[in-house]
Amino acid sequence: MLTNQVIKSVIEGILLITRRELSVLEHEGSIIASTEAQTPDVLAESVTGFMAGPAESQSAHGYQFFKVSDAGYAEFVVAIKGEDEETFRIGKLAAFQIQNLLVAYKERHDKDNFIKNLLLDNLLLVDIYSRAKKLRIDRNVRRIVYLVEITGDKDWSLVEIIRNLFPSKGKDFVAAIDEHHIVLVRELKPTDTFEEIEQAAQEVRDTLNSETLIPAKIAIGKEVSDIKNVSQSYKEAKMALEVAKIFEPDMEIINYEKLGIGRLIYQLPVSLCKMFVTEVLHGMTVNNFDSETLQTVERFFECHLNVSETSRQLYIHRNTLIYRLDKIQKITGLDLRRFEDAIIFKITLMVSKYMEYKEL
Repeated sequence: MLTNQVIKSVIEGILLITRRELSVLEHEGSIIASTEAQTPDVLAESVTGFMAGPAESQSAHGYQFFKVSDAGYAEFVVAIKGEDEETFRIGKLAAFQIQNLLVAYKERHDKDNFIKNLLLDNLLLVDIYSRAKKLRIDRNVRRIVYLVEITGDKDWSLVEIIRNLFPSKGKDFVAAIDEHHIVLVRELKPTDTFEEIEQAAQEVRDTLNSETLIPAKIAIGKEVSDIKNVSQSYKEAKMALEVAKIFEPDMEIINYEKLGIGRLIYQLPVSLCKMFVTEVLHGMTVNNFDSETLQTVERFFECHLNVSETSRQLYIHRNTLIYRLDKIQKITGLDLRRFEDAIIFKITLMVSKYMEYKEL
């Protein structure tokens, strides 16, 4: 929507160039913006009568007035001080400039509504294609969805900060979804690589952190080539945020395509997960293991099942590590030094984290 601040900025710019005082008023005579320190009461009185007539411009009381219309309806009036021919041309130009801004902002608002409804699956397929054509949005180009999650209260200027990072003439869409989430639908170049897609997410995060000191996490959906599939990329980005909260809480850039087995576990029914854990742990749960044992196992996995490297990093004797692994084998029957058994136990730990998350 065209704001009063934008209109004020326009007329102040015209004042600097032309040295002519301008005001913009609504149809009932209230002043939206003005370069004059004090506007005379006659302005409002003149606008009321001017709007009631058919003329597009008129001169009265030392001012010239010009209607700013959209779709045949007069939205605003530009009043410029002076009655000479040069003042008339400047006033006409100012009205033309504001009218173009009005149309541009309206088109952007229409695009914003279209993309929001597209993300939320509120449009039929036939409506998606027809509205995209009407709004001059390309159907078959590479696009991807970034979902930004903000910790704490969100500053509404964040939307503009992100939008300014991708000023691609209206091809990218940025909007606040709720108090903690901002969505970016980005049109990709034919040459953009997987690495460049992730680099763009890192750029957004670094910019938000440096300019606002607000920590953020950014999830990336899968690339799509048809506009009707943008909502799918958005759903994948949402899922990526949720999966990362469970399995990778410290991850800041979360790519849906890199979530691996966590993405599969997230889609399993809880009843099946409970059955799996019960079978592997013979009726016990992961909570039956002490924190020291679980930390040892996690570091063992991080060291790719290397006993020597794990004991070195944990600052324990090799035999102490082997003792702990043997203890787990006695309880579960799984020898974590064997790849197949290690995979089963790793999945068991992940499934247990998922069940804890679902029970919160």
